[in-house]
Amino acid sequence: MTQQGAVLQGYNNELVKCIEDLCMQKEELNKQIQQAEEEKNKLQHEIQVLSEQLECVCENLAQKVASRNELDKILAETEAAYMKILDSSRTLLNVLKKEVGSLKHSADLKTN
Repeated sequence: MTQQGAVLQGYNNELVKCIEDLCMQKEELNKQIQQAEEEKNKLQHEIQVLSEQLECVCENLAQKVASRNELDKILAETEAAYMKILDSSRTLLNVLKKEVGSLKHSADLKTN
């Protein structure tokens, strides 16, 4: 019976050692899980911050593009109006030159 008790005690010692090893593995795994969860939370926070920054940049960009489009429209209208002014000035100059030419011609005829 003592021999069986010794064998049983040996089994018990091995079983306790295996249980202790499993507990240590579980503890190590718990630490790794906790670190991974902390890293995940950190990354999720960074993603949230970056998403908010991206949203602000997109809104700012949209406003700037709209402003640029409005400036393009104003510039095109201004250039078109300026071209009309140039055309009118050219027409006025031509009319004035004709009138001056007619006046010179009339004056030349009267002096002859």
